[in-house]
Formats: sequence, structure tokens, C-alpha cells
Amino acid sequence: MADTTPRATSNRSTTPGSSTFKDHIASQWADRERPLPEPREQAAFAAERRARISELHPGRTIVVPAGQAKVRSNDCDYPFRPHSTFAHLTGWGTDTVVGSVLVLTPNGPGHDATLYFRATAGRDSEEFYANPEIGEFWVGPRPSLDEVAADLGIATADLGAFDAVAQDLDASVLVVRDADDELTRSLDARLGTAVGGAPETDAAPATDDVLSRDLSELRLVKDAYEVRELRKAVQATKSGFDDVIGDFDAVLEHPRGERIVEGTFNRRARADGNTVGYDTIAASGHHACILHWTRNDGAVQPGDLILIDAGVEVDSFYTADITRTLPVSGTFTEVQRMVYEAVLEAADAAFAIVKPGITFREVHATAMEVIARKTAEWGFLPGTAEESLQPDNQFHRRYMVHGTSHHLGLDVHDCAKARREMYLDGIVQAGMVFTIEPGLYFQQDDLTVPEEFRGIGVRIEDDVLVTEDGAENLSVGIPRTPSEVEGWIARSGR
Repeated sequence: MADTTPRATSNRSTTPGSSTFKDHIASQWADRERPLPEPREQAAFAAERRARISELHPGRTIVVPAGQAKVRSNDCDYPFRPHSTFAHLTGWGTDTVVGSVLVLTPNGPGHDATLYFRATAGRDSEEFYANPEIGEFWVGPRPSLDEVAADLGIATADLGAFDAVAQDLDASVLVVRDADDELTRSLDARLGTAVGGAPETDAAPATDDVLSRDLSELRLVKDAYEVRELRKAVQATKSGFDDVIGDFDAVLEHPRGERIVEGTFNRRARADGNTVGYDTIAASGHHACILHWTRNDGAVQPGDLILIDAGVEVDSFYTADITRTLPVSGTFTEVQRMVYEAVLEAADAAFAIVKPGITFREVHATAMEVIARKTAEWGFLPGTAEESLQPDNQFHRRYMVHGTSHHLGLDVHDCAKARREMYLDGIVQAGMVFTIEPGLYFQQDDLTVPEEFRGIGVRIEDDVLVTEDGAENLSVGIPRTPSEVEGWIARSGR
């Protein structure tokens, strides 16, 4: 299954092919000292996660691919990021080798884990210098099998050996289907059926969809390592916001100031982490009313509010997801402050109820009670707040159509394939991490609100850890009250 040939480059290759050149380039290389690494911190946590998924699927072979690089244009790829499930079960981060596959093979009551990947090639191989996809001369060295085995605490084998393993699989194998389309299609074609699609029996009740569900639900409660990584991501994100405020003069001077905001934050994400966890939203003025504004091609004007929704993804792939809405001139106008304080009240009310035992949907419902009450007080609703909160009405949702919370972790919208009864209707547990992000968005052409409100968009988003007896706001150190925000900007020298 592994293809080691260069992609779309052979028609313009000038690499010498003579035996004389091959002998020359393969010679006179210094020996390398490559001591085996100590197991990385997350190795033990990943082993525990594998044991938990093993218990849920006894007797079934489980295939978890890392995935392949995705083409951006011709022979240029997007930066590789392995499938989040692969990262969760192996502990491998930004140093993951493209195309790797984790296989859990039944062994009595549990499973044996083997990580198949393309190990480093010798400098006497043509791959070393002539393969721009994977050659060391082009993309850097890969680790050895022994190095990865020591690093991750998993048995390793060369990726070529996976072909033989695949030949012995039957239709009861379970695979993470969306991780590597080519591998999944290959297995489907050989088996003559959808992988994991065999009829359910008492011995083999699960399908691929059930596996994906279980893997998603495995991530609902974070372990101690995951929480530490999320704290690191939040701290790096705070630094990114500090950088943006310090760059406000350059932001105001540029005709596409939103791009300057994006670039400044993204620089911090690359310096202190792997990259951004998602496309940065830098939405100034009425752009703040567009929930997923990522074009970021607008000017930032004095008097604007700018809504910045951004998060740093650290090298383990855990990401923060934080929004702050800032007055570009340093102080809120009376109407801006009124809207901001309403959103803050909704956020604080939602945070106040978070503790183990509540349902996840109660967080949203609590925030919506405040949003309904405030918009009713301002005369924006065709009735009272109580009437608006009725399921068939929901007039206040015109000004906040999105939900208040989502789980957070390896994916910015984590645990997406969990069952509704485990997610929206699920019981909140200690160790869960999710966002609280109410907002108010008054479109510039919305005739249901007075003119002075039109074009104002405010969102405040924090990352929350559920504790044994309540909750901790992981991002509380990033200024969030109106006075704190104004002081934050003032300290930048503006």
C-alpha cells in the first residue's frame, strides 16, 4: 500500500542517475549518535486510552491511520497533521511520520498495539536524495523503529509489513474510515465490503461508526496530561492577544488591518506552538456580526470594536479557543459597553452553574435566559423574555444563532461524533473542558434594532475546566471585563 515514488516531479527531475554519482553521494557520511529517547510524558496516558478502547471492542482488530499529506497545489502539500484519534491513541505529536498506521490486534482479553511507519532510510538509498516526498535531503530525517518504540512505548514495525497484515484482515476489522481515504478504499476493495460493515452479532456487535463514536466519547473527559497541554495552549493564546494589542498602530495604518491582526497572532502561534488551532477570526466593525469571518481583509477603523476569535495549537495538537472583543480606540462607547456588559453577564451566569451533575445543555439555556432578558429590556423582541424563551418562539436567537458551548481538546470542536445523549444531553463530569461563548450580533441592516446598535457584534469566549466541585476558567487571566479590557489596551501605550 505504501507508495515511495515522487509525486509530479519526475518530468522535471535533474538528479543524476549514473552509478558513479550514486556511489559518490552514498559515501563519506559521518556516523550519527542517536541514543534512544526516554518515553515522552504522554506515552503512559496514551497506553491507558488504548486499554479503554480495547475493553470496548474485544476480539476485533482496530486500524487507526495517521493519514496522508494533503495536496495544496500540484506537488506542494499542506502542513501535515495526523488524524486526532491517531494522536490521542499514540501520543505522537508534530513529529508524526506521514502515512503511519496504528493497529490493535486481539490478544486474549485485550489487544497488542503495533505502530507501522516508514522508518528512516540509509544514506546509501536513492530515497535519501532523490525522493522529494520523503527523502531526508528534502524533508529531513525520520526516526528509527527503535527510537519510536522507546519514545512512545509501542511496538513498531516498518510500514511495508502492514501490507501483509492487511492481507489477513477480514470484514470484522474496525477502521477509522475518515483518517486515510486511500487505505480505507484499498481495504474495502480487497474485502469486497465496507470495512467494519459485517452483520452485527453477539461476538462482533460494533461497526466503524460505533468505533468512531466510542473514540470520540473517550475524549469527553480529559486526563491530567491533556489538561496541562490545554493550559499551555491558553497561555500561548494570551501572549498572542497581547501581541495584537501591541500592534494596534500598524493594524490601524494598513488598509487590510484585519490581516495584520491575523498575522500577528499567527506568528505567536508558530513561535510558541505548532500553529493556530483554527483559522483566526479578526472581525472589525460590522464584520463582527459574521460568525465565521475568516477573510480578514477589512480595515480596522478608530471607534470600531474588533472581535478576535483565536487559539494556539501546541505541539501535542491541543488547542485553545478564546474570543475577546476589543475597542480599537481604547474605550467602549456607551452603546458598545451596554452590549458588551450584557454578553459578559450571560457568560458569567453560564459559568456560575457549571459543576458535575448538571446537563451540558443547561449551560446554553442559562446564557440564553440573560440574552432574552436583555434584548427584551431594550425593546428588541415582539414580546417578553418569558415568551421569547418558549421553544416555538426564540425571538432573541435572531441576535445569537449559535450555541454557547462546545467541547475542546485535540479538535477545536472536540468529541464531534459522540452521541447526543453523551454530548448535548450528557451529564457534565469533572475533567471535561469546554467553551462558554455567548454573543450578541446586530447586523448593519437589521431594522429590529435602533440604528446606534446596528453593526455591533460582541462575543466573549472562555475555556472552562470542570472540577470536582465546580469549574475553573482557564482563560480568566485574559482581560474580559470592560474595565480590564480598557486597562489592557492602555497598558500597551495607546
